Amino acid sequence: MTRSPIPLVLLPAMGCDGRLWARQIMDLAALAEPEFHDLSQDDTLSAMAARVLAKAPPRFAVSGVSLGGYVAMEMVRQAPDRVLRVALFGTRASMTMRPRTVDGQGLLATAPHADPRLTAIVAGPVQAMADRVGKPVFERQQRALLERPDISDAIAAIHVPTLVAVGDRDRICTPDDARALATLIEGARFHELRGCGHLAPLERPGEVTALLRNWLR
Repeated sequence: MTRSPIPLVLLPAMGCDGRLWARQIMDLAALAEPEFHDLSQDDTLSAMAARVLAKAPPRFAVSGVSLGGYVAMEMVRQAPDRVLRVALFGTRASMTMRPRTVDGQGLLATAPHADPRLTAIVAGPVQAMADRVGKPVFERQQRALLERPDISDAIAAIHVPTLVAVGDRDRICTPDDARALATLIEGARFHELRGCGHLAPLERPGEVTALLRNWLR
């Protein structure tokens, strides 16, 4: 019996757009129904989650990076019966966050790589995303993160298969930060991506696709 593809909602990090998930949207098409949802129009995590829920399928899996991860957890809190599984990349359990610059170089500066060739490959797409998103949206997203309410209720609401992944060179969400989140979610699987910074779907697209394939099955 052939299983129907699972709807998959993909959410971006701060200052990013659909380019962040471009490879996964293409590579997961046979297994899932991936769709990117924009987070540029609202100034609170709650409003972002509500907007995505209003446009999302009745039941779905959701994966987010950083800002997208917090929105994914808030979606579970708002509509626990609709979310089938959760994947969180570069997402922490704590509230601490330092302001970041809007340009691509600022984002890259938080995620140095062992292999300088990788930095050269991702620098252009990261800067291009930041330029497309624009400073007003970036600042609005940053305020939403800095002013977000306590997320313990959102974390406690997760009772579905969960993947928590992080780059070993991520300075915004360190491996210890992500591991702490994973310990708070019953049954969560933790994975550390080697030689990777904060934007794993772009920096390690093949590995992220493989992780998501296993998580969706």
